[in-house]
Amino acid sequence: MNLKNDDRRYAYLLIFSMLLWGGGWTALKILTTAMPVDVVIFWRFFLMSLAFLPILYFFKIPLTLTQGSFKYILGSSFLNIAFMVFSFLGIKYGLAGAGSVIITTFSPIMTFLLVAVIFRSRLSTRQYFGLLLGLVGGYVLLQLNNFSLFLHGSNIYFLLCALIWAGVTLLSQHSQKHIHPVYYSFLISLIATFFSFLYAFNADLGAVFTQGVKFWTALIYLAVLGQTVATTIFFIASGKLGSQRTSSFMFLVPFFALFSAWFILDEPLQLHIVIGGLISMFAVYFINKK
Repeated sequence: MNLKNDDRRYAYLLIFSMLLWGGGWTALKILTTAMPVDVVIFWRFFLMSLAFLPILYFFKIPLTLTQGSFKYILGSSFLNIAFMVFSFLGIKYGLAGAGSVIITTFSPIMTFLLVAVIFRSRLSTRQYFGLLLGLVGGYVLLQLNNFSLFLHGSNIYFLLCALIWAGVTLLSQHSQKHIHPVYYSFLISLIATFFSFLYAFNADLGAVFTQGVKFWTALIYLAVLGQTVATTIFFIASGKLGSQRTSSFMFLVPFFALFSAWFILDEPLQLHIVIGGLISMFAVYFINKK
């Protein structure tokens, strides 16, 4: 990418936000071993909502709510809760590095397929080639040569996460016509906090206060750094560099996630994850290349 000198700081900030996003999967793995899914989900959205308040105050973004924006916010809130549930289950029974690669590379491919089906878009030869690569990458990533392993393993949860996030992506893109992205993220987390509280009402939500430094470090990292801070940086940089340049930085997330899982959790670097992830990244490149 040929970035101007004035834009370099935004590129560095983007790399930092991708690092934060990648480390979130390791943080989630730590949380899955300590607390039930309903407790973790509530506290994640609650802390995320609190972390957005100083950001909204600092940027002084005007809030405009319309009937059109509310349906996108509500839909994304429920999808975000579903995403957290399935990612929690996938990471609990699988590897954090594997989950990050599968979800990050499959989501844009599934988003493209949803758009193509819903809007009946005509595909170019390059896009057909990208989809073929995506199928090959998926075969390797999900180890479909051993179908019983796929059905009884964590990969099916990761695949559901990718599908759900494709839906979140579509809603987010359309919502920007009605509401600022930072407010959109804040309201999603606020509504998700409310509904996840109802879901976890009978759970022991106060049990988190008996946890140690490791748990709270992972929880604060996931809710504040890995979500609120990283998302805000991404939106700001997107406005400065453009969505096409900004989206290319997403390819860094799986590598940062694999590295953090290897460095912190001592997870092995599985060859099929690395090869399948690289193939799927090339698929996303060919699908989105103009």
